[in-house]
Amino acid sequence: MSRTHSGSSGRPASARSRNAWADDGYDNQGADDAPGAMEGEMYIGDTLHVDGRAVSNTKKSTAPVVKQPAPQQTGFFGCIGRGIRSMWATRQTEDTAADKELHVRTTLRELIVYLFFLAILCVLTFGMTSSTMFYFTNVLQSLFLNTPFDASQTNFQTIANMDDVWAYLTVTLPPALYWETWYNNASLDQSELGYIFYENKLLGVPRIRQLRVLNTSCTVPKDFEQEIKSCYDSYAESVEDKNAFGLGLVKGNDNDTAWNYQTAKQLGGSKHWGMLSSYGGGGFVKNLGKSQADVNAVIQSLFGNLWIDRGTRAIFVDFTVYNANINLFCQVRLVVEFPATGGAIPSWTFRTVKLIRYVSVGDYFVMACECIFALFILYYMIEESIEIKKMKMAYFKTIWNILDVVIIFISIVCIGFNVYRTMKVSDLLESLLSNPDEFADFEFLGFWQTQFNNAVAFTVFLAWIKIFKYISFNKTMTQLSSTLAKCAKDVAGFAIMFFIVFLAYAQLGYLVFGTQIQDFSTFQGSIFTLFRIILGDFDFHALESAQRVIGPIFFLTYVFFVFFVLLNMFLAIINDTYSEVKADIANQQSEFEIGDYFKKGYSKLLEKLHIKREKITDIQNTIQFADSNFDKQIDFDEWRNELKKKGYADVEIENLFAKYDLDGDRVLDEEDQRRMQIDLARQKEEISKEFGDLEEKARPTTGRKSRASTGGDDESDGESGARSGSRGSGVSYEEFNVLSRRVDRMEHSIGSIVSKIDAVLVKLEAMEKAKLKRRETMSKILDTIAESDGLSDESKREQMEKLVRDELERWDTDGSGSGTGASPPGSTGGSRARFSFSRPGSGGASTA
Repeated sequence: MSRTHSGSSGRPASARSRNAWADDGYDNQGADDAPGAMEGEMYIGDTLHVDGRAVSNTKKSTAPVVKQPAPQQTGFFGCIGRGIRSMWATRQTEDTAADKELHVRTTLRELIVYLFFLAILCVLTFGMTSSTMFYFTNVLQSLFLNTPFDASQTNFQTIANMDDVWAYLTVTLPPALYWETWYNNASLDQSELGYIFYENKLLGVPRIRQLRVLNTSCTVPKDFEQEIKSCYDSYAESVEDKNAFGLGLVKGNDNDTAWNYQTAKQLGGSKHWGMLSSYGGGGFVKNLGKSQADVNAVIQSLFGNLWIDRGTRAIFVDFTVYNANINLFCQVRLVVEFPATGGAIPSWTFRTVKLIRYVSVGDYFVMACECIFALFILYYMIEESIEIKKMKMAYFKTIWNILDVVIIFISIVCIGFNVYRTMKVSDLLESLLSNPDEFADFEFLGFWQTQFNNAVAFTVFLAWIKIFKYISFNKTMTQLSSTLAKCAKDVAGFAIMFFIVFLAYAQLGYLVFGTQIQDFSTFQGSIFTLFRIILGDFDFHALESAQRVIGPIFFLTYVFFVFFVLLNMFLAIINDTYSEVKADIANQQSEFEIGDYFKKGYSKLLEKLHIKREKITDIQNTIQFADSNFDKQIDFDEWRNELKKKGYADVEIENLFAKYDLDGDRVLDEEDQRRMQIDLARQKEEISKEFGDLEEKARPTTGRKSRASTGGDDESDGESGARSGSRGSGVSYEEFNVLSRRVDRMEHSIGSIVSKIDAVLVKLEAMEKAKLKRRETMSKILDTIAESDGLSDESKREQMEKLVRDELERWDTDGSGSGTGASPPGSTGGSRARFSFSRPGSGGASTA
């Protein structure tokens, strides 16, 4: 039987590593600080040599050669390559499944880098918004929306018809736009004009715009053709009236934009999503002027010439203000829509944005953070590219990877818009300063700045959610994701049932109450109203007033089926799944424990301090005993021989000697030795102090822990204690080397014993199989003889003898051919002679 060894070295498989019995999966750091326990032994051919002496002979094994990992590239460029690789090393690019410590290090590095990225992103988001934005918006809304214009306290929000529109344009709008006197009616200076609330600069002049529809936009039924001569449909771009009207039909007014249509391209306008429809960017426009008098004159002219009529479907009042105190713009749009039913529906938009980004010191700090953010995005682009290159299409099967791509994409778009906005605002302000009497169109920039803010807010939301990717190593942190993943199928099936019932009620509510209750006036509104009922926000009296019978029935049945039945079924699914997940998590270990990693690092730090202190002791002993000729001088050979006995490498010996051999004569005189002793004593004192401080800090927590609680750390702690030679039992380094070699030899012997035991087990198994087979064969023979009817007893006896002899010959052939000892003892040689059969009536067969 051969003894197991690997490759040309011939070492047993169990002794290939100093950590052959280690179960904790952590590398033994610091192993290079002292010579290995097996440096004095080697295999030459089949013979194990220890310190130059042959110990045992081993036969060559047929075991396959274990392929050793390729050596890492060394040198300057190798270090640079490994450093660059480590910058983008992730759990998906590195093989962390077999190395728990690498898994920990990689996860911690990813988490720390990502937390820095998240911190920079939060600085950017808080830097582009503040509470002053709300107050700025609120004060302007109070002025333009809540100021009444008649004795009935009607304001812009309660406008209901054309008369209210003209009253607002005449009474409220001019003094709100242009503040020309102080609160005591004292006139403002010329330089103080053009400010709202004396603080907010009105940029350019306000503009009013109208959109109309054609008289032939709808068809009058034949029954009413004689009575109804005109028909104006709801607004749509296909029926928009672009023809001149009113004073625009008078010769000489071709250039009056209030009565002549201009396209969206000419105005530089964009679409607006209103309450009733989506409106185009063109229309009939008029600038309102630079004072109250100018605004009043324009409004009176439009009012007198019937600028708003049956064909009008929407009017827009646009202007932009800027507050230099807080560096904020507010783009204001007041909209009044005229539905085909008659009346008026007001709506408004106040977009408070920070278009000039870099003014104060804080703004420049935000700009620096933006540059860092761009570098982070570049970093993550490279990281994701590496992962995609390695994983191919499997990369997109993980939701976290898709989330990474979404965050990077949105960030790139936001960076591009940030650059575009900076240049565009500069051009707009330059154009505005050169033409102060023109309308300042900040609507496009204001809209996209708002979308930019929304995109950044969504990015921050996703970035916070992504933290779960890096903290999933803890079993407590996986409860949410595990619960959602495990109940996904049940929830999906339940969602189908829920939405069948829910949408049925939504359509019923829309059809029954849509003509009388605003909340059910649209199908979308009906859906949101039903969601509000689930949350307890409902108006039962409105339902009862609209339908005295159907309303209460609708409400009660909806609450019963949706709230009491379906919603509780949904909660039951979540609760049951959460209970299962919690039970599963309680019975499993975490992927790794972060606390164990830090504890392991602390233990290794202590180990290094012990080794360093032991080295100093070795060098001090070398100075004391290396002078073999007692001339009070230590030459290099004496120095080298003494340290070689303690297992130090030649490079380390040479460097240490050269450090104190200042004159380069390869001899350490008394002065050199004294200086070395002083340095060593000082270093040893510093290490002892540092070690004492660490132990003092760790004593309150580690002192109470039993050895059993340390689990897999016992073995590594024992090894580090033996290496340092100064812990616990006080085993010296030389004794530890001897013990290590003994353990290796014991492993080698155990390997051969295990191989022999395996061979014996194989033979026993083969014998058991052969015994069963023979038993089956004998049973078949007896069955065959018993079934042979019509034969005499003599014939049956002869037939049995023949069958038994044939079977014994076959056994002999199989046994000699296989050589496995499968045939039972006594089955060969004279086995046939041992069987004799009696004649009929003699008592059956017997064996000799």
